[in-house]
Amino acid sequence: MDNPPPAAIFSGMKFDTDIAIIGGGLNGPALALALAASGLRVTIIDALPFAIRNDAGFDGRSYALALTSVRMLEAIGMWEAIADHAQPMLEIKVTDGRAGEGPSPFFMHFDHAEIEEGPMGHMVEDRHLRSALMDAVVASKDVQMMSGEEVIAQEADMTGITLVLASGKRLRARLCVGADGRGSGTAERAGIKRTGWAYGQTALVCAVSHELPHNGIAHQFFMPPGPLAILPLTANRSSIVWSETAQNAAAIHALADADYLDVLRPRFGDFLGEISLAGARYTYPLSLSLAHTMVAPRIALVGDSAHGVHPIAGQGLNAGFRDIAALCEVIVDAHRRGEDFGAAVALARYQEWRRFDNAALALATDSFNRLFSNDNAFARMARDIGMGVIGALPGLRRTFIREAAGLNGELPRLMRGLPL
Repeated sequence: MDNPPPAAIFSGMKFDTDIAIIGGGLNGPALALALAASGLRVTIIDALPFAIRNDAGFDGRSYALALTSVRMLEAIGMWEAIADHAQPMLEIKVTDGRAGEGPSPFFMHFDHAEIEEGPMGHMVEDRHLRSALMDAVVASKDVQMMSGEEVIAQEADMTGITLVLASGKRLRARLCVGADGRGSGTAERAGIKRTGWAYGQTALVCAVSHELPHNGIAHQFFMPPGPLAILPLTANRSSIVWSETAQNAAAIHALADADYLDVLRPRFGDFLGEISLAGARYTYPLSLSLAHTMVAPRIALVGDSAHGVHPIAGQGLNAGFRDIAALCEVIVDAHRRGEDFGAAVALARYQEWRRFDNAALALATDSFNRLFSNDNAFARMARDIGMGVIGALPGLRRTFIREAAGLNGELPRLMRGLPL
């Protein structure tokens, strides 16, 4: 059945757009493109000016896109523009130890060859993913981009939601999606409460060049102050996400580049030869933030607006993309049936699908961080034995590999690489 026009459902009611998305980071544009491909009119409202959002500079961030996230990008026609800049992750090695002392003899080693689907995921730099999404948004006739505009008020009613912008403009939509990050104004204005806390840790983020090839292997080295992730990028480069106590991180970040590398080297090791910085250095404070609900009248939350987790497993963006895939499926299926996709009954389907998984991810990342980011002898012994057991059992190892690839659980169509 062809998609019915909005007027066929809400006779006499005028909407400026079907769906308003607040936030122009990565989740907002990805959601907009997926919905627009199904014939819905979408408007993105982004507080940042377009020139700033589309700046091609490297800000240090890279993402470990799980296999299912790659499938979603393929399904919405985005992967071809990104693939040449993506580095497949073929293996993951997880170790425990102290800086300068080398890793524990107990470790976990995950190889993509143990599953049939291919690489567990790909590493992609933020600058390449972001620019590809923005280019596609600009090219889409069904997506309107309102850059440099801030929503200051929202009012939901029985048939839709009205957004008031700081510029004085008003926008009427059938549904509003908050994709505006951990400090989500959308959630706050809807009265959605949050649970969360700071970890007292800061992530030091940079990219390094190294002499030897990484062979597509990602490394996670757990140390008492926090984990060090060494993630393969294209060519002989790796992304570094290095967690330290907030006080140590501030002191390290203040060092000159040469001194910064001197602190990093004993933690990094010499297995890739000599290292040097490949770009600027950044810091990001680490915290947990979990919304009590993912929906409110005429409101749905996706990504960090709903759940901001510790980067210990690199699953933040993947969880956001799974939100997008689930929400798109709920909206499009409801629209095809002639339902009001912004009504409470439709949004409840989205929440039921995603809330448990997101709460479980928040609990898992929080627990892993607490278990590994300490120097307690008993905790060290327990985690080393646990890693040894997992590494020795093929069935358990395969379960972890499939989890890293995003293959477990009830997958939305986009996550299976299927069209909506």
